[in-house]
Amino acid sequence: MTPTIRTPAEGRTIAVVGDIYRFLATGKETNGKYATFEALVPPGGGPPPHVHSREEESFYVLEGEVTFTVNGERIVATAGTFANMPVGTPHAFKNESARPARMIISVAPAGVEEMFFEFGVPVAPGAQTAPPPTEAEIKKLIEIAPKYGITLLPPGH
Repeated sequence: MTPTIRTPAEGRTIAVVGDIYRFLATGKETNGKYATFEALVPPGGGPPPHVHSREEESFYVLEGEVTFTVNGERIVATAGTFANMPVGTPHAFKNESARPARMIISVAPAGVEEMFFEFGVPVAPGAQTAPPPTEAEIKKLIEIAPKYGITLLPPGH
């Protein structure tokens, strides 16, 4: 394996249901051990409640404010907050503030990033806004999530 270095203008960048994910390291670059990406979450952004059956997922809030729902409990996370979701933990995050939030998200082992590549919409590195999610994008996510060990939950979990 060769070292991976990404400048702020580099990294595969995907719009994922309204958020922007810039991939800093993928499983192909880490021998499957982990994947790390920067998430730009606009006001109102964030995924539906879900559970990972394969990987731990961690979050480090760099800017703004993100509200996590973990096992039904709401936690407001500001810059400097770290959260780790063990395999099997029901969770979601949402930007309920009026300004964008930025986080670093890591998953270990890698693999779920391939789901984002399969259904997300490519955008230019450095993009600050994503197109709103389309019905087709949401339908595709619901269809393929089980293949990646993700269970989507009803709102409020």
